[in-house]
Amino acid sequence: MKLLFDENLSPGLVHALLDLYPGSRHVTECGLRGASDSAVWQFAEQNGFVIVSKDSDFSRRSSLAGSPPKVIWLRFGNCTTQRIDFVLRNTRERIEAFAFGNESCLVLVHPRT
Repeated sequence: MKLLFDENLSPGLVHALLDLYPGSRHVTECGLRGASDSAVWQFAEQNGFVIVSKDSDFSRRSSLAGSPPKVIWLRFGNCTTQRIDFVLRNTRERIEAFAFGNESCLVLVHPRT
Protein backbone atom coordinates (compact mmCIF):
# COMPACT_ATOMS: atom_id res chain seq x y z
CA MET A 1 0.00 0.00 0.00
CA LYS A 2 1.33 3.40 -1.03
CA LEU A 3 0.69 6.49 1.07
CA LEU A 4 0.58 10.02 -0.35
CA PHE A 5 1.50 12.49 2.37
CA ASP A 6 -0.22 15.86 2.16
CA GLU A 7 1.69 19.14 2.33
CA ASN A 8 0.82 19.59 6.00
CA LEU A 9 3.03 16.59 6.85
CA SER A 10 6.79 16.29 6.79
CA PRO A 11 8.38 14.95 3.59
CA GLY A 12 10.67 13.01 5.95
CA LEU A 13 7.84 10.59 6.70
CA VAL A 14 8.31 8.99 3.27
CA HIS A 15 11.84 7.83 4.06
CA ALA A 16 11.08 7.06 7.70
CA LEU A 17 8.21 4.73 6.79
CA LEU A 18 9.64 3.24 3.60
CA ASP A 19 10.11 -0.16 5.26
CA LEU A 20 6.36 -0.44 5.98
CA TYR A 21 4.84 1.57 3.14
CA PRO A 22 7.06 1.13 0.06
CA GLY A 23 6.27 3.34 -2.88
CA SER A 24 4.89 6.12 -0.69
CA ARG A 25 5.48 9.72 -1.72
CA HIS A 26 5.02 13.27 -0.48
CA VAL A 27 2.94 15.63 -2.63
CA THR A 28 5.97 17.84 -3.20
CA GLU A 29 7.80 14.91 -4.83
CA CYS A 30 4.89 14.56 -7.25
CA GLY A 31 4.86 18.15 -8.47
CA LEU A 32 1.84 18.96 -6.30
CA ARG A 33 3.29 21.67 -4.05
CA GLY A 34 0.50 24.21 -3.55
CA ALA A 35 -1.90 22.13 -5.68
CA SER A 36 -5.63 22.11 -5.04
CA ASP A 37 -7.23 19.31 -3.07
CA SER A 38 -8.90 18.24 -6.31
CA ALA A 39 -5.53 17.84 -8.04
CA VAL A 40 -4.12 15.83 -5.11
CA TRP A 41 -7.28 13.69 -5.04
CA GLN A 42 -7.07 13.01 -8.77
CA PHE A 43 -3.36 12.16 -8.60
CA ALA A 44 -3.95 9.73 -5.71
CA GLU A 45 -6.86 8.10 -7.50
CA GLN A 46 -4.97 7.69 -10.78
CA ASN A 47 -1.83 6.35 -9.12
CA GLY A 48 -3.22 4.05 -6.42
CA PHE A 49 -2.30 6.09 -3.35
CA VAL A 50 -4.00 6.41 0.03
CA ILE A 51 -4.00 10.10 1.02
CA VAL A 52 -2.65 10.88 4.50
CA SER A 53 -3.50 14.33 5.82
CA LYS A 54 -4.09 16.37 8.95
CA ASP A 55 -6.60 18.42 6.94
CA SER A 56 -10.32 17.64 7.36
CA ASP A 57 -11.01 18.62 3.72
CA PHE A 58 -10.02 15.20 2.41
CA SER A 59 -12.17 13.51 5.04
CA ARG A 60 -15.18 15.54 3.94
CA ARG A 61 -14.47 14.84 0.29
CA SER A 62 -14.24 11.10 0.95
CA SER A 63 -17.60 11.10 2.73
CA LEU A 64 -19.18 12.77 -0.31
CA ALA A 65 -17.31 11.05 -3.14
CA GLY A 66 -16.36 7.73 -1.59
CA SER A 67 -13.22 6.02 -2.72
CA PRO A 68 -10.85 5.63 -4.43
CA PRO A 69 -8.73 7.16 -3.21
CA LYS A 70 -8.97 6.28 0.43
CA VAL A 71 -8.06 8.84 3.08
CA ILE A 72 -6.32 8.57 6.42
CA TRP A 73 -7.18 11.64 8.49
CA LEU A 74 -4.68 12.30 11.28
CA ARG A 75 -6.52 14.22 13.99
CA PHE A 76 -3.39 15.02 15.94
CA GLY A 77 -3.16 18.78 16.22
CA ASN A 78 0.41 19.90 16.79
CA CYS A 79 2.82 17.02 17.30
CA THR A 80 6.21 15.89 16.12
CA THR A 81 6.96 13.98 12.95
CA GLN A 82 8.34 11.21 15.18
CA ARG A 83 4.95 10.92 16.88
CA ILE A 84 3.20 10.58 13.51
CA ASP A 85 5.77 7.96 12.48
CA PHE A 86 5.10 6.07 15.74
CA VAL A 87 1.34 6.07 15.23
CA LEU A 88 1.51 5.03 11.56
CA ARG A 89 3.85 2.18 12.49
CA ASN A 90 1.75 0.98 15.39
CA THR A 91 -1.54 1.08 13.50
CA ARG A 92 -0.24 -0.70 10.40
CA GLU A 93 -2.59 -3.67 10.78
CA ARG A 94 -5.55 -1.33 11.19
CA ILE A 95 -4.43 0.69 8.16
CA GLU A 96 -4.05 -2.45 6.04
CA ALA A 97 -7.53 -3.66 7.06
CA PHE A 98 -8.89 -0.23 6.14
CA ALA A 99 -7.13 -0.26 2.77
CA PHE A 100 -8.87 -3.49 1.81
CA GLY A 101 -12.20 -2.70 3.49
CA ASN A 102 -15.26 -0.74 2.43
CA GLU A 103 -14.67 2.49 4.36
CA SER A 104 -13.38 5.52 2.48
CA CYS A 105 -11.82 7.36 5.45
CA LEU A 106 -9.89 6.17 8.49
CA VAL A 107 -9.63 8.65 11.35
CA LEU A 108 -6.63 8.26 13.63
CA VAL A 109 -6.77 10.33 16.80
CA HIS A 110 -3.65 11.41 18.67
CA PRO A 111 -3.27 8.93 21.53
CA ARG A 112 -2.90 10.37 25.01
CA THR A 113 0.42 9.67 26.65
